[in-house]
Amino acid sequence: MQRGKLIVFSAPSGSGKTTIVKHLLEQEDLNLAFSISCTSRAPRGEEENGKDYYFISLEEFKQNIKGEKFLEWEEVYRDNFYGTLSSEVERLWAEGKNVIFDIDVAGGLRIKRKFPEETLAVFVKPPSIDELKIRLKKRSTESEDKINMRIAKASVELATAPQFDMIIKNYDLDTAKNEAVELVKNFIK
Repeated sequence: MQRGKLIVFSAPSGSGKTTIVKHLLEQEDLNLAFSISCTSRAPRGEEENGKDYYFISLEEFKQNIKGEKFLEWEEVYRDNFYGTLSSEVERLWAEGKNVIFDIDVAGGLRIKRKFPEETLAVFVKPPSIDELKIRLKKRSTESEDKINMRIAKASVELATAPQFDMIIKNYDLDTAKNEAVELVKNFIK
């Protein structure tokens, strides 16, 4: 099977990576398909199973780990697992697509290690921790405790930025989107 390229976008929650990934998916000339991750957490807001995530039970997630069905996985928060099924990437490659990921920092780096030549790993950096907190509060999808957990984790995640191939500083969303398009275009040609 012909392998496409893998484009990983990782960042602390609230950095804008999902918005940037959605913008990239709209660029037809990039031939991208979104890798839908699995998670053991419940859907938030308008999230749909099979579109935003594959929502599976904690037990099913752990069975997939034991069965080595994941390309990468991580317990991001206690009993909240996220991961990429190998079958998801194979399915998209079979369609002749380049695969784009919107995943946590640890998972993004694991994919880069497994496929160093095929992967562009991009870290989206927020303007500041304070701005991140403002963005997370504006979402109105999580409790204050969850937001504080995400902010505490963000400091650790920001320290991993130098391990990525590229860093996009998301101070201005339109600029960040344009920069992302150019990075991906140059990588896949």
